[in-house]
Parts: sequence; C-alpha cells; structure tokens
Amino acid sequence: MSLYLLWTDILVWLLVVVMATSFWRMMRSPLARERWYRIFHAKVAVASAIVLGFYVVIALSDSIHFKSTDSGYGNQIVSLLDMAMVHRKSTSERTYSAPFADHEYTRSIVTDEAQKKRVQRFLPLRYVQTGHFLRDTIEGLGTGILFAALLIGLHLWWRARSAHKHSPASELHSSIPWRTAYTVFALLSILLAWLYIMSFSYHVLGTDKVGGDLFYASLKSIRTGVLIGTLTTLVTLPLAVILGVSAGYFRGWVDDLIQYLYTTLSSIPGVLLIAAGVLMMQVMMESHPEWFASTLERSDLRLLFLIMILGVTSWTSLCRMLRAETLRIAQMDYVIAAQAFGVGRWRIMLRHIVPNLMHIILISVVLDFSGLVLAEAVLSYVGVGVDPTMYSWGNMINQARLEMAREPMVWWSLFSAFSFMFVLVLAANLFSDRVQQVLDPRSDA
Repeated sequence: MSLYLLWTDILVWLLVVVMATSFWRMMRSPLARERWYRIFHAKVAVASAIVLGFYVVIALSDSIHFKSTDSGYGNQIVSLLDMAMVHRKSTSERTYSAPFADHEYTRSIVTDEAQKKRVQRFLPLRYVQTGHFLRDTIEGLGTGILFAALLIGLHLWWRARSAHKHSPASELHSSIPWRTAYTVFALLSILLAWLYIMSFSYHVLGTDKVGGDLFYASLKSIRTGVLIGTLTTLVTLPLAVILGVSAGYFRGWVDDLIQYLYTTLSSIPGVLLIAAGVLMMQVMMESHPEWFASTLERSDLRLLFLIMILGVTSWTSLCRMLRAETLRIAQMDYVIAAQAFGVGRWRIMLRHIVPNLMHIILISVVLDFSGLVLAEAVLSYVGVGVDPTMYSWGNMINQARLEMAREPMVWWSLFSAFSFMFVLVLAANLFSDRVQQVLDPRSDA
C-alpha cells in the first residue's frame, strides 16, 4: 500500500499549510491575537468552531489516499476514512432498509419450501448482527467518554502549565468559555463513537436503493462539501483581491475595465454560467477518457473543475466591496504620505491597503463558505454538480426525491443528507456571524 495523491488532495493540504502559516504569522501580532480571542469569547462561536473542527478532521482523513493491492480492498484507491469504514464500504445489502432495521424495507417474492408456493416476505439483512444493541451501545458510549476525557485532560494539563506564565495572551486564553467547548466536544465525541461502534452491527442510518450504507455515504459526502467551501477560495481570493484593489487604486481606464468585467459577469445568472462551464467540462472529459485510470480520478478531476468554475463565477461581489473600500483608503493621510515620499504603487498596495482590507476578506470567506456548500447541493440536484459516482449531499438528495413519493416512503436518505448538511451550514453561519461582529470596524462587539 503506497501513498496516492489526487489533485484535490494536493490542493487541500496546500491550503492547510497556507492557512496554518498565515494564522501563525497573524497571531504574532498582539492586535490580531486580541481580536481572535474576542471571537472565541462567545459561547456560540466556541461551539460552532468545535463542530466545524469535527467536519474538517473527517474531510482531511478522507483526503489521504493510498493505492491498495490488498485482498480486502482490491486494486483500488482508498482513503483513511475508507479503511476505518471498510466494514460498510465493502458490504452491501440488496435494497432499502430502515435505520437499525434487521429486515429489508420492502417485501420480496420467495419460494416457501414447506407450502410449495411463492410468497412475499421481508427478507433479513445479510450484514446486520442483531442481539448486540445494548453491548454495542455501552462500548460506543464508553469509547467516546474515554476519548473525550483523554483529550480534555491533556488540554487541562496544558492550560495549567500555561497559567504560570501570566502573560497577556494567557489572560485572554483563560477568558474563553472552555466549559462550553469541553461539553460540545464531549457530546460530539460520544455521539460519533456510538454511531461508529453501532455501524459494525447495524446500518445506523439505513441503506439506499442498491443497499449502500447511508452512514458511510454521509461521512464521505463531508469531504465534497468542505472542499468546495474551502478550495473555491483559492480561485476567488486572488481574482477578487488583485482586481478589486487595482480598480480602486489605479482608477481611470483600469477601473472602467474591471467594472465592465464584473458587471458583465454579474448580469449573467450564476446557475446558467456554472451549468455552461460544467457542460463544456463534461464534453472535454468524455472526449479524453485516456486521462483517467479509474472512476475516482475522473470524479476527482470533475470536482476540481467545478471548484474552479465556482471560483471564477463568485469573485465579483467581493471584488466590488474591495474596490469601494480601496477608494476610501487611498485618500487616507498615510497613503498620501507614502506617495509623497516616492513609495512605489505596488508596495503601497501590499503594505498599506491590502492589510487594511483583511477584515473584509476574512468576513467574506467565512460568510461564503455555507453558501458554497449549499451551491454544491443545488447544482448536484439539478445534474450539473459533482460526478454522479461521487459521494455528495446533493447526489443523495437528488436520489431521494423519488423515494419520498413512493409507498412506503423512504425518508432516511433525505434525512441523512439534510442532517449532516444542516449542522455544517448552521455552524458555519453562527461562526461567521461572530467573526463579522468582531472584525467589522463598524460593529460595537
């Protein structure tokens, strides 16, 4: 088994390194450090950050791939999450089954050997072990409690050591509502540990039409949603920052040209523009099947193209805001003084203008995250999103739309996708609201 990097794996780990480096440099500034501590003074921000952290960890574990030749996986590309969920990845029932059920959801026609006739019966599930519910529950809850207690204990020990330094940073650190953070972390750890242990004996969220486990599909969909919400910034930010600052600082024909560009893009309905880009990409990929050695590589490249298309079509609003703020900052005394001393234009933009735009950039990034996650679901629902073979909440919702109209109704597929997506979007929105309150200079928070 050897390490195998997909294109999106390279980009997501590059983004992790860039964000970690930027955050480390930012925290060296006392003012920036004080602002970020103020963000986490609110209990809702701490709880939301813990929830987002769980989603990010699951997405990163699904972004470490290996080329496997083991008999348990076959000659295929698997991730760390696939290895942890191999008991549900490699097993599949015949058809629908409800959460924690031990029989199929619909009747099947079988031959009754005793009565010598064909009858309709609910067939038992092949990969469910009944009779261990209480034992697995105790094991799952115990595992979650031990895991949470271990990490919380380590953090308490680190806090006790840091408290002796009596630095301003330690005082700000101690003002964070850690009790709320510990409570949310413990509850999530216990819930996930219980679901994971129970998944060895039951389909905890049921199965889909072809018998696939929906708990595994929901976990795999986290990577798609998180990657689209984060990697799109790699395309959006450079375009928005460079064009927005240039339009506001240089003015004249540069400003007119950039305004014409983003006004033209804004006048085209976003869904139509994205659909056109996706359809062009599909034609190109179908014309070159030799580019892909596996289905996973094909779906990964389509995800990468979708991220680029979303980034190219979603930079206009941020560019407009940065242009307006740059027009104001360019009239400030320190910028005029720098121009009088002969400082170069690009140096003024990098040293005096862009740093004063960081609050707008950060607020825009966190606010757009949830919108991009929802955009993936909508695009996949209408058929112009990620590849149909890729796990995503949009594909799950698209497959569930007909299941809701059948009799008996299959509700758990939509419930699984909606629950995971709702929690992620809610946490992102609550956290972004707090970031906006603290970083926005016009706010009183």
